[in-house]
Amino acid sequence: MAAGSIGEFELIARVFAPLAADGALGLTDDAAFYRPRPGRDLVLTKDEVVSGVHFFADDPWDAVARKALRVNLSDLAAKGAVPVGYLLALGLPKGFTVEEIDALGAGLAADQATYGISLYGGDTVRSPAGLTLSVTAIGEVKEGGMVRRGGAKAGDVIVVTGTIGDAALGLALRLDAALATRLGLSDAHRDYLLDRYLLPRPRGALAAAVADHASGGMDISDGLVGDLGKMAAASGVAIEIDADRVPLSEAAQAAVTSDPHLLATALTGGDDYELALSMPEAEAAAFLAAADAAGIGAAVIGRVSSGECASVRGDHPALADLGAGSYRHF
Repeated sequence: MAAGSIGEFELIARVFAPLAADGALGLTDDAAFYRPRPGRDLVLTKDEVVSGVHFFADDPWDAVARKALRVNLSDLAAKGAVPVGYLLALGLPKGFTVEEIDALGAGLAADQATYGISLYGGDTVRSPAGLTLSVTAIGEVKEGGMVRRGGAKAGDVIVVTGTIGDAALGLALRLDAALATRLGLSDAHRDYLLDRYLLPRPRGALAAAVADHASGGMDISDGLVGDLGKMAAASGVAIEIDADRVPLSEAAQAAVTSDPHLLATALTGGDDYELALSMPEAEAAAFLAAADAAGIGAAVIGRVSSGECASVRGDHPALADLGAGSYRHF
């Protein structure tokens, strides 16, 4: 069904009103309300995903919608915050179909159910440059309990969740259809890396453990090395990681084994949406146990000391070519 057969208010009623929280007033008002529980702070974060920058124009709209939500939920997890809801600004390209917008709504509904959140409102406009989704996510922490990027302290260890580099390698495969064959990757390894690029896995299941154990935290969106550099600068400390201790998935390890220079891609490429945390060494065992219990896993990869920089230790030849260490938009 072509776009011309559905108007803005019909679209809101059809797709978004069923997703709305009680405080959204059925999306019939100009604003919504949310009352935090006593003794809780709100944590707010905002990220936008844009066609041709964060996803491909031919990616399915349900997956794009889920990615838009998940990159924001990842930020909340890094703060130790439990998500409660979100606002959505949606830019629709010329010629969109009702089937596409229905798929977008279905993707949002699926992840709302998965992560226990609801829609509080937003805006819908025409976009001359392709599909865009801008999400403002809302979470809660105990009063004064938000884990900050600038909280790393000398003597802390650096912990990351999950595995690093999968999404960056997935993007490389997407950009070069023949790369998987040249690397000798199995179909399962290729598909795993492609999926990790398309659909991040926010670590909200670890929000309570982050709040309990971490002194500093951020999610890894622009590359492990570069993002830890940001943490070091914000905290006024030095961070050194050991490349040999950075956890890689079987698929990523297969790619790096075939082409060792892809380790630099894994360490700097971005879109991991795993957590990078600093915590006292005495807290690490409890956090690692919580990550294992959640089926996510985590690893200690480095240490914090006095100074103000981030560095990578190891003899791997790819470490000589880490560049700026992260993705930059400008």
